[in-house]
Amino acid sequence: MPPPDGPRRYAFVLVPGYSQLGFACALEALTLANRHPSGREFYAWRILSENGAPCPAYNGVTVAVDSGLSDLRRDETLILCAGEEAARGATPRLLAWLRRETKKGMDYGSLSAGALLLARAGLLRGKRVTTHWEYRSALAELVPDLIVEDSLYAVDGRVFSCAGGAASMDMMLYRVHAEYGPELANWVADQMVYADPRGQTQAQRRIGSVAHRVRHGRLAMALQIMDNNIEDPMTPDEIADLVGLSTRQLERLFQQNLQTSPKRHYMAMRLEKARDLLRQTTLSISDVAAACGFKTLSHFSRSYARAFGVPPSRQQSSSGLVWTPGAR
Repeated sequence: MPPPDGPRRYAFVLVPGYSQLGFACALEALTLANRHPSGREFYAWRILSENGAPCPAYNGVTVAVDSGLSDLRRDETLILCAGEEAARGATPRLLAWLRRETKKGMDYGSLSAGALLLARAGLLRGKRVTTHWEYRSALAELVPDLIVEDSLYAVDGRVFSCAGGAASMDMMLYRVHAEYGPELANWVADQMVYADPRGQTQAQRRIGSVAHRVRHGRLAMALQIMDNNIEDPMTPDEIADLVGLSTRQLERLFQQNLQTSPKRHYMAMRLEKARDLLRQTTLSISDVAAACGFKTLSHFSRSYARAFGVPPSRQQSSSGLVWTPGAR
Protein backbone atom coordinates (compact mmCIF):
# COMPACT_ATOMS: atom_id res chain seq x y z
CA MET A 1 0.00 0.00 0.00
CA PRO A 2 1.28 3.52 -0.72
CA PRO A 3 2.47 5.41 2.34
CA PRO A 4 -0.05 7.83 3.90
CA ASP A 5 1.81 10.88 2.59
CA GLY A 6 1.54 9.81 -1.03
CA PRO A 7 3.51 7.91 -3.67
CA ARG A 8 7.17 7.10 -3.45
CA ARG A 9 9.20 9.63 -5.40
CA TYR A 10 12.10 9.12 -7.80
CA ALA A 11 14.39 11.59 -9.55
CA PHE A 12 16.23 10.41 -12.66
CA VAL A 13 19.29 12.46 -13.64
CA LEU A 14 20.27 11.97 -17.27
CA VAL A 15 23.86 12.50 -18.39
CA PRO A 16 24.42 12.81 -22.17
CA GLY A 17 25.32 9.45 -23.70
CA TYR A 18 23.23 7.43 -21.23
CA SER A 19 21.65 4.14 -22.27
CA GLN A 20 18.09 4.64 -23.41
CA LEU A 21 17.36 0.95 -22.84
CA GLY A 22 18.47 1.03 -19.20
CA PHE A 23 16.58 4.25 -18.45
CA ALA A 24 13.42 3.09 -20.23
CA CYS A 25 13.38 -0.24 -18.38
CA ALA A 26 13.74 1.49 -15.03
CA LEU A 27 11.09 4.11 -15.72
CA GLU A 28 8.67 1.59 -17.23
CA ALA A 29 8.59 -0.40 -14.00
CA LEU A 30 7.33 2.66 -12.13
CA THR A 31 4.91 3.59 -14.90
CA LEU A 32 3.35 0.14 -14.99
CA ALA A 33 3.00 0.02 -11.21
CA ASN A 34 0.67 3.01 -11.47
CA ARG A 35 -1.55 1.03 -13.86
CA HIS A 36 -2.33 -1.53 -11.17
CA PRO A 37 -6.07 -2.36 -10.98
CA SER A 38 -6.19 -0.86 -7.50
CA GLY A 39 -6.07 2.54 -9.17
CA ARG A 40 -3.52 3.78 -6.64
CA GLU A 41 -0.61 6.04 -7.52
CA PHE A 42 2.34 4.08 -6.20
CA TYR A 43 5.08 6.23 -7.76
CA ALA A 44 5.82 9.76 -8.89
CA TRP A 45 8.98 10.84 -10.67
CA ARG A 46 10.76 13.65 -12.41
CA ILE A 47 13.56 13.71 -14.95
CA LEU A 48 16.48 16.12 -14.65
CA SER A 49 19.50 17.12 -16.70
CA GLU A 50 22.36 19.39 -15.69
CA ASN A 51 21.16 22.40 -17.67
CA GLY A 52 17.48 21.55 -18.02
CA ALA A 53 17.82 20.95 -21.76
CA PRO A 54 16.61 17.76 -23.51
CA CYS A 55 19.24 15.07 -23.03
CA PRO A 56 20.52 12.81 -25.84
CA ALA A 57 21.08 9.11 -25.24
CA TYR A 58 24.06 7.40 -26.83
CA ASN A 59 21.84 6.28 -29.73
CA GLY A 60 20.92 9.87 -30.55
CA VAL A 61 17.36 9.79 -29.20
CA THR A 62 16.73 12.91 -27.13
CA VAL A 63 14.49 12.89 -24.07
CA ALA A 64 12.78 15.98 -22.70
CA VAL A 65 13.35 16.63 -19.00
CA ASP A 66 11.34 18.37 -16.31
CA SER A 67 14.07 20.69 -15.07
CA GLY A 68 17.72 21.26 -14.43
CA LEU A 69 19.52 20.31 -11.22
CA SER A 70 16.97 21.52 -8.69
CA ASP A 71 16.75 20.72 -4.99
CA LEU A 72 15.54 17.22 -4.16
CA ARG A 73 13.25 16.16 -1.37
CA ARG A 74 14.65 13.94 1.36
CA ASP A 75 12.07 11.27 0.48
CA GLU A 76 13.10 11.13 -3.20
CA THR A 77 15.27 8.33 -4.56
CA LEU A 78 18.00 9.59 -6.87
CA ILE A 79 19.05 7.53 -9.91
CA LEU A 80 21.99 8.72 -12.01
CA CYS A 81 21.89 7.48 -15.62
CA ALA A 82 25.12 7.67 -17.64
CA GLY A 83 26.88 5.79 -20.41
CA GLU A 84 29.88 6.01 -22.69
CA GLU A 85 30.29 9.78 -22.29
CA ALA A 86 30.25 9.67 -18.49
CA ALA A 87 33.70 11.24 -18.20
CA ARG A 88 32.58 14.36 -20.04
CA GLY A 89 29.52 14.52 -17.85
CA ALA A 90 31.59 14.64 -14.65
CA THR A 91 31.37 18.43 -14.43
CA PRO A 92 32.21 20.25 -11.18
CA ARG A 93 28.63 21.49 -11.02
CA LEU A 94 27.09 18.01 -11.28
CA LEU A 95 29.53 16.48 -8.79
CA ALA A 96 28.93 19.26 -6.26
CA TRP A 97 25.17 18.86 -6.68
CA LEU A 98 25.39 15.10 -6.11
CA ARG A 99 27.40 15.59 -2.92
CA ARG A 100 25.01 18.21 -1.59
CA GLU A 101 21.76 16.40 -2.35
CA THR A 102 22.81 12.96 -1.10
CA LYS A 103 23.69 14.48 2.29
CA LYS A 104 19.94 14.72 2.86
CA GLY A 105 19.89 10.99 3.61
CA MET A 106 17.98 9.74 0.57
CA ASP A 107 18.52 6.45 -1.25
CA TYR A 108 20.67 7.00 -4.32
CA GLY A 109 22.05 4.85 -7.09
CA SER A 110 23.15 4.50 -10.67
CA LEU A 111 22.49 2.82 -13.97
CA SER A 112 25.46 1.63 -16.05
CA ALA A 113 28.33 4.17 -16.02
CA GLY A 114 26.50 6.35 -13.51
CA ALA A 115 28.55 4.50 -10.88
CA LEU A 116 31.70 6.14 -12.21
CA LEU A 117 30.24 9.58 -11.58
CA LEU A 118 29.02 8.68 -8.09
CA ALA A 119 32.52 7.37 -7.37
CA ARG A 120 34.07 10.55 -8.76
CA ALA A 121 31.88 12.51 -6.37
CA GLY A 122 33.22 10.42 -3.48
CA LEU A 123 29.84 8.81 -2.76
CA LEU A 124 30.73 5.12 -3.09
CA ARG A 125 33.69 4.69 -0.75
CA GLY A 126 33.79 1.23 0.79
CA LYS A 127 30.55 0.20 -0.91
CA ARG A 128 29.68 -2.91 -2.88
CA VAL A 129 28.78 -1.69 -6.35
CA THR A 130 28.37 -2.87 -9.90
CA THR A 131 28.41 -1.24 -13.31
CA HIS A 132 28.19 -2.35 -16.91
CA TRP A 133 30.96 -4.85 -17.63
CA GLU A 134 32.48 -2.42 -20.13
CA TYR A 135 33.29 0.04 -17.32
CA ARG A 136 34.16 -2.46 -14.60
CA SER A 137 37.92 -2.43 -15.18
CA ALA A 138 38.08 1.36 -15.16
CA LEU A 139 36.09 1.61 -11.95
CA ALA A 140 38.12 -1.05 -10.18
CA GLU A 141 41.46 0.47 -11.22
CA LEU A 142 40.59 4.07 -10.48
CA VAL A 143 38.74 3.58 -7.20
CA PRO A 144 40.57 0.83 -5.29
CA ASP A 145 38.49 1.15 -2.11
CA LEU A 146 35.36 -0.08 -3.88
CA ILE A 147 34.12 -3.67 -4.02
CA VAL A 148 33.17 -3.96 -7.70
CA GLU A 149 30.93 -6.95 -8.31
CA ASP A 150 30.22 -8.75 -11.57
CA SER A 151 26.48 -8.73 -10.88
CA LEU A 152 23.29 -7.37 -12.42
CA TYR A 153 22.73 -4.98 -9.55
CA ALA A 154 24.08 -4.39 -6.07
CA VAL A 155 22.51 -2.96 -2.93
CA ASP A 156 24.59 -1.71 0.00
CA GLY A 157 22.56 0.19 2.55
CA ARG A 158 20.95 3.20 0.94
CA VAL A 159 23.26 2.93 -2.09
CA PHE A 160 22.37 0.81 -5.10
CA SER A 161 23.89 0.33 -8.54
CA CYS A 162 22.98 -1.52 -11.69
CA ALA A 163 24.69 -2.79 -14.83
CA GLY A 164 22.05 -1.01 -16.92
CA GLY A 165 20.39 -2.35 -20.02
CA ALA A 166 17.80 -5.03 -19.30
CA ALA A 167 19.24 -5.42 -15.78
CA SER A 168 17.44 -2.18 -14.93
CA MET A 169 14.20 -4.18 -14.97
CA ASP A 170 15.58 -6.62 -12.43
CA MET A 171 16.77 -3.90 -10.10
CA MET A 172 13.54 -1.90 -10.26
CA LEU A 173 11.41 -4.99 -9.70
CA TYR A 174 13.57 -5.65 -6.63
CA ARG A 175 12.84 -2.13 -5.40
CA VAL A 176 9.11 -2.44 -6.09
CA HIS A 177 9.13 -5.68 -4.10
CA ALA A 178 11.03 -4.03 -1.24
CA GLU A 179 8.76 -0.98 -1.20
CA TYR A 180 5.34 -2.55 -1.76
CA GLY A 181 5.69 -6.33 -1.55
CA PRO A 182 5.56 -9.30 -3.95
CA GLU A 183 2.02 -8.84 -5.27
CA LEU A 184 2.74 -5.52 -6.96
CA ALA A 185 6.23 -6.61 -8.10
CA ASN A 186 4.82 -9.76 -9.69
CA TRP A 187 2.03 -7.81 -11.35
CA VAL A 188 4.53 -5.35 -12.86
CA ALA A 189 6.75 -8.22 -14.05
CA ASP A 190 3.77 -9.82 -15.79
CA GLN A 191 2.94 -6.51 -17.47
CA MET A 192 6.52 -6.33 -18.72
CA VAL A 193 6.19 -9.91 -19.99
CA TYR A 194 9.15 -10.70 -17.78
CA ALA A 195 8.28 -14.06 -16.33
CA ASP A 196 11.52 -14.79 -14.45
CA PRO A 197 13.20 -11.72 -12.93
CA ARG A 198 16.84 -12.31 -12.05
CA GLY A 199 18.40 -11.85 -8.63
CA GLN A 200 21.08 -9.31 -7.82
CA THR A 201 23.81 -11.94 -7.43
CA GLN A 202 23.49 -13.27 -10.97
CA ALA A 203 26.59 -12.52 -13.02
CA GLN A 204 26.56 -10.36 -16.11
CA ARG A 205 26.84 -12.23 -19.41
CA ARG A 206 29.83 -10.46 -20.85
CA ILE A 207 30.35 -11.30 -24.53
CA GLY A 208 34.12 -11.24 -24.20
CA SER A 209 34.13 -13.78 -21.37
CA VAL A 210 33.17 -17.38 -21.98
CA ALA A 211 33.31 -18.46 -18.34
CA HIS A 212 29.52 -18.40 -18.04
CA ARG A 213 28.92 -20.25 -21.30
CA VAL A 214 31.14 -23.27 -20.90
CA ARG A 215 29.76 -26.50 -19.53
CA HIS A 216 33.00 -28.12 -18.39
CA GLY A 217 33.47 -27.28 -14.72
CA ARG A 218 37.26 -27.31 -14.73
CA LEU A 219 37.44 -25.13 -17.81
CA ALA A 220 35.12 -22.59 -16.19
CA MET A 221 37.32 -22.71 -13.10
CA ALA A 222 40.45 -22.09 -15.15
CA LEU A 223 38.82 -19.13 -16.89
CA GLN A 224 37.80 -17.65 -13.56
CA ILE A 225 41.33 -18.04 -12.23
CA MET A 226 42.63 -16.15 -15.25
CA ASP A 227 40.07 -13.38 -14.80
CA ASN A 228 41.03 -13.01 -11.14
CA ASN A 229 44.75 -12.80 -11.90
CA ILE A 230 45.12 -10.28 -14.72
CA GLU A 231 47.65 -8.03 -12.99
CA ASP A 232 49.84 -10.92 -11.87
CA PRO A 233 49.35 -13.65 -14.52
CA MET A 234 49.82 -17.29 -13.62
CA THR A 235 51.50 -19.88 -15.81
CA PRO A 236 49.53 -22.66 -17.52
CA ASP A 237 51.28 -25.13 -15.19
CA GLU A 238 50.07 -23.25 -12.11
CA ILE A 239 46.50 -22.99 -13.43
CA ALA A 240 46.43 -26.67 -14.34
CA ASP A 241 47.59 -27.58 -10.86
CA LEU A 242 44.86 -25.47 -9.23
CA VAL A 243 42.07 -27.10 -11.26
CA GLY A 244 43.43 -30.63 -10.78
CA LEU A 245 44.65 -31.31 -14.32
CA SER A 246 47.97 -31.87 -15.99
CA THR A 247 49.21 -29.10 -18.25
CA ARG A 248 48.61 -31.31 -21.29
CA GLN A 249 45.02 -31.99 -20.18
CA LEU A 250 44.42 -28.27 -19.73
CA GLU A 251 45.81 -27.56 -23.20
CA ARG A 252 43.52 -30.22 -24.67
CA LEU A 253 40.51 -28.83 -22.80
CA PHE A 254 41.05 -25.34 -24.19
CA GLN A 255 41.65 -26.60 -27.70
CA GLN A 256 38.52 -28.76 -27.73
CA ASN A 257 36.19 -26.12 -26.29
CA LEU A 258 37.69 -22.76 -27.29
CA GLN A 259 39.91 -23.67 -30.23
CA THR A 260 42.87 -21.93 -28.65
CA SER A 261 45.55 -22.52 -26.04
CA PRO A 262 45.41 -21.36 -22.40
CA LYS A 263 48.32 -19.01 -23.01
CA ARG A 264 46.68 -17.31 -26.01
CA HIS A 265 43.30 -17.02 -24.31
CA TYR A 266 44.89 -15.53 -21.19
CA MET A 267 46.75 -13.00 -23.32
CA ALA A 268 43.50 -12.03 -25.09
CA MET A 269 41.80 -11.42 -21.73
CA ARG A 270 44.65 -9.19 -20.55
CA LEU A 271 44.70 -7.19 -23.77
CA GLU A 272 40.94 -6.75 -23.68
CA LYS A 273 41.20 -5.25 -20.22
CA ALA A 274 44.02 -3.02 -21.44
CA ARG A 275 41.84 -1.73 -24.27
CA ASP A 276 39.03 -0.93 -21.82
CA LEU A 277 41.40 1.02 -19.58
CA LEU A 278 42.92 2.94 -22.48
CA ARG A 279 39.50 3.93 -23.80
CA GLN A 280 37.85 4.84 -20.50
CA THR A 281 40.59 6.29 -18.29
CA THR A 282 43.53 8.64 -18.47
CA LEU A 283 45.93 6.12 -16.96
CA SER A 284 49.34 6.23 -18.61
CA ILE A 285 50.25 3.46 -21.02
CA SER A 286 52.84 2.17 -18.57
CA ASP A 287 50.24 2.04 -15.78
CA VAL A 288 47.84 0.16 -18.05
CA ALA A 289 50.58 -2.28 -19.00
CA ALA A 290 51.35 -2.95 -15.34
CA ALA A 291 47.66 -3.36 -14.47
CA CYS A 292 47.40 -6.02 -17.15
CA GLY A 293 50.44 -8.01 -16.14
CA PHE A 294 53.05 -6.84 -18.66
CA LYS A 295 56.57 -6.51 -17.29
CA THR A 296 57.87 -4.29 -20.05
CA LEU A 297 56.26 -1.52 -22.07
CA SER A 298 57.76 -2.85 -25.30
CA HIS A 299 56.17 -6.27 -24.83
CA PHE A 300 52.82 -4.65 -24.12
CA SER A 301 53.00 -2.36 -27.15
CA ARG A 302 53.94 -5.18 -29.53
CA SER A 303 51.24 -7.50 -28.19
CA TYR A 304 48.59 -4.78 -28.31
CA ALA A 305 49.39 -3.73 -31.85
CA ARG A 306 49.40 -7.34 -33.01
CA ALA A 307 45.98 -7.96 -31.45
CA PHE A 308 44.17 -4.74 -32.42
CA GLY A 309 46.09 -3.38 -35.39
CA VAL A 310 47.00 -0.09 -33.68
CA PRO A 311 49.51 0.84 -30.98
CA PRO A 312 48.23 1.63 -27.47
CA SER A 313 48.87 5.33 -27.97
CA ARG A 314 46.23 5.42 -30.72
CA GLN A 315 43.51 4.29 -28.33
CA GLN A 316 44.55 6.24 -25.28
CA SER A 317 41.66 8.32 -23.95
CA SER A 318 41.91 12.09 -23.84
CA SER A 319 38.66 12.45 -21.86
CA GLY A 320 38.58 9.41 -19.60
CA LEU A 321 37.55 9.42 -15.99
CA VAL A 322 40.24 10.91 -13.76
CA TRP A 323 40.00 9.81 -10.15
CA THR A 324 41.39 11.97 -7.41
CA PRO A 325 41.43 9.92 -4.19
CA GLY A 326 40.92 12.95 -1.98
CA ALA A 327 38.04 14.38 -3.99
CA ARG A 328 34.91 15.13 -2.00
